[in-house]
Amino acid sequence: MAILPIVCIPDPILREISTPVDTFDADLKTLIADMFETMYDAPGIGLAAVQVGVPKRLLVIDLQEEEDEEGKPVKDPRVFINPEILEESDSFVPYKEGCLSIPEQYAEVMRPDRIKAKWQDADGGWHEGEIDGLLAVCLQHEIDHLNGVLFIDHLTRLKRDMLLKKLAKGRKEGVIAA
Repeated sequence: MAILPIVCIPDPILREISTPVDTFDADLKTLIADMFETMYDAPGIGLAAVQVGVPKRLLVIDLQEEEDEEGKPVKDPRVFINPEILEESDSFVPYKEGCLSIPEQYAEVMRPDRIKAKWQDADGGWHEGEIDGLLAVCLQHEIDHLNGVLFIDHLTRLKRDMLLKKLAKGRKEGVIAA
């Protein structure tokens, strides 16, 4: 496994629409393992392949919500390949989102609190399910990446501009990696 470099704004690849995965082979499984290793190292709870420079419809999530008896997060890795949102609830919830491609910046985003989605696993098998809570928020965030959309696109222009200025200032001062 390898830790891959995470692509950050303003890299134009983040605005590309990712192409479907059509080959389920050892190379795909290696990419998935590398993506998990990269996400855990960052640390984060979700990572789309485009964020590591691979514009394919693949993402990994591990909310790590549970803790073991030693207080360490319990890993529950999930892979979503060619995911699609089939239905969204009418009720929305605010969630303070961040993104590994927009380091150390956070803002409240409103998203449907429940979705119905379908996706493939690492072997190409199809799954469908109702998803809610943080997993629904994270999955929507990562699917946005596959469509060239960043969480800051859900903000007002004023909030987005303020966040980007704060990011630029942090990079200039060397507090945030460029």
